[in-house]
Amino acid sequence: MLYPVPAVLIGCRDKEGKDNLMTAAWAGTVCSDPVMVSVSIRKERFSHHIIEESGEFTISLTTRALAEAADFCGVRSGRNTDKFREMKLTPLESEKIGAPGVARSPVVLECIVKQILRLGSHDMFIAEVVNVSVDEQYLDENGRLELEKADLIAYSHGEYFALGEKIGKFGYSVRKKPESAGSGAAGGRGKNRSPGRKTLGKHN
Repeated sequence: MLYPVPAVLIGCRDKEGKDNLMTAAWAGTVCSDPVMVSVSIRKERFSHHIIEESGEFTISLTTRALAEAADFCGVRSGRNTDKFREMKLTPLESEKIGAPGVARSPVVLECIVKQILRLGSHDMFIAEVVNVSVDEQYLDENGRLELEKADLIAYSHGEYFALGEKIGKFGYSVRKKPESAGSGAAGGRGKNRSPGRKTLGKHN
């Protein structure tokens, strides 16, 4: 129930030099120093073996313009489909690893696997980010990344959504004027649950 999540394209290259893309939603940042990310992949996915063997992959962020490609790469297998060719995507050669990214992506992370956690239905690949490639059209005159202009998408319960308007900036809450006494919702947990909520229990 932890949604929405990013819809990213995972790029990999096997030992014969064949490139593949898969879509992953269970990916995220896990450490800032060193910069590390994780992606959870089902064992039966074609990319799983490639990444396990090569020890590297890329993460390409997706945009509204890449939404169809993201969906296609999530439902078609690389065993019998050249996803780069079918979706007319140009591979972006990495600088530090062999796996390709997606040239149309605003940001591509080059990742080297450091650990694989065998979790059950999925294995989690924990990797260090060794290089970041950014499309220069999203850099301002000072070199600051303006990712809000990239029209990124997210995934939630089988559907894709474009990210909406910005509603705040990190730390804005402490710069607001305090609300008057008695305003706001009551805190706390336990038996005093809000009406209209239901405990769903464990879901797989």
